[in-house]
Amino acid sequence: MTTAPPSLSVIARRVETRIDEVLRAEESRWSEFDSDLVSPVAEIRRLIVAGGKRLRPAFCFWGHEGAGGIDEQRAIDAGAALELLHAFALFHDDVMDGSTSRRGEPVTHMVFADEHRAAGSSGEARRYGEGIAILVGDLAFVFSDRLLDGASDRARSIWHELRIELNVGQILDLVGSARHERRRHKAERICRYKSGKYTIERPLHLGAMLAAPERHDELIPRLSAYGLPLGDAFQMRDDVMGAFGESAVTGKPVGDDLREGKPTPLLAIAVERATDAQRAILDRVGRDKLDADQVRRVQDVIVECGALEQMEATIARLADQAVAALDHVDLSGRSRGELIALAEFVTRRQT
Repeated sequence: MTTAPPSLSVIARRVETRIDEVLRAEESRWSEFDSDLVSPVAEIRRLIVAGGKRLRPAFCFWGHEGAGGIDEQRAIDAGAALELLHAFALFHDDVMDGSTSRRGEPVTHMVFADEHRAAGSSGEARRYGEGIAILVGDLAFVFSDRLLDGASDRARSIWHELRIELNVGQILDLVGSARHERRRHKAERICRYKSGKYTIERPLHLGAMLAAPERHDELIPRLSAYGLPLGDAFQMRDDVMGAFGESAVTGKPVGDDLREGKPTPLLAIAVERATDAQRAILDRVGRDKLDADQVRRVQDVIVECGALEQMEATIARLADQAVAALDHVDLSGRSRGELIALAEFVTRRQT
């Protein structure tokens, strides 16, 4: 397993401390108003402290330093905003996917549905739990936005685009799953917009524009030359883990993406390369409830047809492309070396 750069944990701790400050202040504020509001705010902290690599804050931080930024706290606040935004997406994503666990813990809509049942409350427990989870996600969304108060117009513009792109990607993912989308160009578009851009490219842009908005025209395209291919590779690695990762490592059931029928580049490549017999097996993904044996058979086909090998080669090529692009960006401080280390980590990780 590739080891995370040491700086990642340092940035993560600072971001987690900032998020804790924000959430404790909100808990104190709303608990005085009504005690029923304590647990929804606390649920945001529960999700965040349960795990996460804090990659978005790291790319934002090094984008900020690379552009010559000297106000590290501004970069940490932006990193905290990105993590709260990520929490918002996860709360909603778990409802949309009907997930039962996240990072080895029960998801929020299940927690509140169980509370509803235990209390003998009125109405349907499932709808209650999902409604609370959606609203908890909305709270995280607003808390994230407040952390960027006072940012430059250039930075705010990037922030708005990041959030629009995230939602566009989620819509395409949901539609693609419902329609059993297997076209590769569509799968790659979903891959880029639901995760790649908002994990790497846009956090880099955000950090840079917090530091040097006057360098927009110079920095944005050059950072994209690194961020876009690396973001694609990052999500492709996620797709491999979603299809093959062990639950003890990933915190999700084995083959979770296969059970959900996610429209991933990995599955699209497999469909392209499969024989008629193999394609018949792959066609069950997203149409049937796959048991453990069926998941293993789909996994076997992905390997046998060469899709996994092709995906691994693509990830490596995109990572090399991203690192080479850094030669054409004027970066300050330690940022170039840290971005190279992050490129290796996000493309070789197992969690």
